[in-house]
Amino acid sequence: MKVKGLRWFIVSMVGLATVINYIDRNALAVMWPGIAEDLNLGKEDYALILSFFMVAYAVGQSAFGKIFDSLGTRAGFVLSIVIWSASIALHAVAKSVTSFGIFRFTLGFGEAGNWPGATKSNAEWFPIRERAFAQGIFNSGASIGAVVSAPIIALLYVAIGWRATFVVIAGLGAIWIIPWVILYKASPSKHPWLTDKERQYILSGQKAPDAVAESVEEEYAPGWFEMLRYRQSWAVIATRFFIDPVWWLFVSWLPIYLADRFGFDVKQIGLFAWVPYVGAAIGSLFGGWLAGFWLKKGWSVNRTRKIIISLGGAIMLPALILTAFAATPLMAVLLIAVILFGFQIAIGNIQTLPSDFFSGKSVGSLAGVSGTAAIVGTLITTWLVPVITVDSYVPFFVLGAILVPLAILAVWVLSGEIKPITVKAKQETVLN
Repeated sequence: MKVKGLRWFIVSMVGLATVINYIDRNALAVMWPGIAEDLNLGKEDYALILSFFMVAYAVGQSAFGKIFDSLGTRAGFVLSIVIWSASIALHAVAKSVTSFGIFRFTLGFGEAGNWPGATKSNAEWFPIRERAFAQGIFNSGASIGAVVSAPIIALLYVAIGWRATFVVIAGLGAIWIIPWVILYKASPSKHPWLTDKERQYILSGQKAPDAVAESVEEEYAPGWFEMLRYRQSWAVIATRFFIDPVWWLFVSWLPIYLADRFGFDVKQIGLFAWVPYVGAAIGSLFGGWLAGFWLKKGWSVNRTRKIIISLGGAIMLPALILTAFAATPLMAVLLIAVILFGFQIAIGNIQTLPSDFFSGKSVGSLAGVSGTAAIVGTLITTWLVPVITVDSYVPFFVLGAILVPLAILAVWVLSGEIKPITVKAKQETVLN
């Protein structure tokens, strides 16, 4: 049996896994006002529980980068989703900060695998000119998950309570594994369902147009520690460290912000909290489409990535400043939608950088290490939020506005020309 356009089914499955990932992840934040009331917990307790998740997520990003490089994409995703689905189900029996922290820790470790796995999958299944769009489809899964999670979780919470809700959503991951194992039989070079035409299209497009003169033997896939000797690796790491906390500020704190700033309960959060992620979903697809459009027009990978990443930052910065002074919940969520639109334009192209610089097993490893750096940055901001929002949420948005230009600067200063690092060129790019 041959399946036309098989690569799009693969990325759609990865995108669906991301939807489930965000439904599971956001459940605690959406239901927190009710959980906090039942268990007599406060904002500081929430930050501590969130920190357990973030620490595990940071460790899991690097660990799963190596796991995916060792076990392969198919088995790596199964392992990741089994761990996180079991973990979210166990939230139903949590009774304290400690038990929530333990279950949140295992959830974070399992969910972390989704990101290096998606980066590796897209590098395997898509030519360079389509990778940013494929990454956009995957990232839109995060946005769609955030869109649907708020109303779904709120409805389930009202109908069956928070404990049963955790059990119900845990089943989504178990269901996802079945079609994934059937569909993802092998990599593109060996998959029996892939047409010869699509196989050739994927494999022949794995190298940038301006690097076609380099032979396959010259492609460079350094080990974990050798990879960190390159400034290009540190460009990806630093950019993720600065920019990812902006996303997490809203993923983790938006429901709490709406409850604190505007007095929302769980049902009202369900009505409003999904709106910003519509902007994020559109930004994911637009950023990927724009990259593909410019590459087909003859733009270099270097020019395309840097301009689009900078465009995303230019959209985010003024919207962050304006949101600090939003007077109504509608104005706030619409401005946050603009922020997340810009974020997703940028992040889809940032997440393709590991495959722009390296090949083979280095892609998942660099994606994982940079993901760990992103969570380290997020942990710092997580600990800051309860401290800086005692009297006002203005410092919350100012913090985000400071991080954006630092992320863009890291790309321009550290990455040099965005192109594959080859054995021939490695001596020119290693840090001295």
